[in-house]
Amino acid sequence: MHSPRDLRRRIRSISSTAQITKAMQMVAASKMRKAQQAALAGRPFVQALYRIQREAVTRMGEFSHPLLQVREVQKRAVILIAADKGLCGALNSNLFRLAAEFDPQSTVFITAGRRAAQFIARARRQLIAEFTYTDTPQFAEARAIAAFARNLFLKREVDEVRIIATRFVNTLTQSALCLEFLPVGELKALKMPGARSEEELATDSTESLFEPNPEFVLSYLLSHYLDIGMYQVLLNAKASEQSARMVSMKNATENAEGLIKDLTLEYNKLRQGNITKELLEIAGGQSE
Repeated sequence: MHSPRDLRRRIRSISSTAQITKAMQMVAASKMRKAQQAALAGRPFVQALYRIQREAVTRMGEFSHPLLQVREVQKRAVILIAADKGLCGALNSNLFRLAAEFDPQSTVFITAGRRAAQFIARARRQLIAEFTYTDTPQFAEARAIAAFARNLFLKREVDEVRIIATRFVNTLTQSALCLEFLPVGELKALKMPGARSEEELATDSTESLFEPNPEFVLSYLLSHYLDIGMYQVLLNAKASEQSARMVSMKNATENAEGLIKDLTLEYNKLRQGNITKELLEIAGGQSE
């Protein structure tokens, strides 16, 4: 049985921890609202751009571009996007579980976020580039990551590029996904509900006109499509991180408060028992 002093010490210690987790919860909640708004605001534009890209490529017929070239995969690059910090539940663990499924002999990694780089170092995987992104992801940060991956693919140093990141669903739900990035294809994760299928696009006989020419338009479109797609992935990753951290800290605070109540109850019972014991001893001494 714990002594009253031990119980008081534990209550003070847990109370201090609860104050810290409560403060972290409030900070994460403030950042979460901004991150969620940014992620949700960009989705309609990215989905519209995705639809334009698929319709244009499908209707081009014999048009070929290096970013569309499908090759036999002998070497693959994986862009692993994780959080800079922990204390966000199973968010990072779910991402790392997907990353661990790739063959280390034929896979090289590009990381964004300190936790991602730390995991690759611990797992002894080949890391060829490490990027950072802020709490408010900037388009320049996304463009740098996309440009590096694009150059690897165009130089034939890799035959495929994939992204492992978290898709923001809502405050309580964030899903870890592995997305195809290069060669440019049908990114089903960005597909807008109700969008036309590949078969419908292929059989559509509607004439499309491109100015100045189809090659110039699609060459320009594909590069920007990749940059903007990467930017949306970063926005989703940051919204997911802040949401998961807010929920995790909220649960930690509630658990600490529950533990404090249990320890306080135990302390009061022990204190009451000691007082009762002392009164009985006093009464027994008087009777003698």
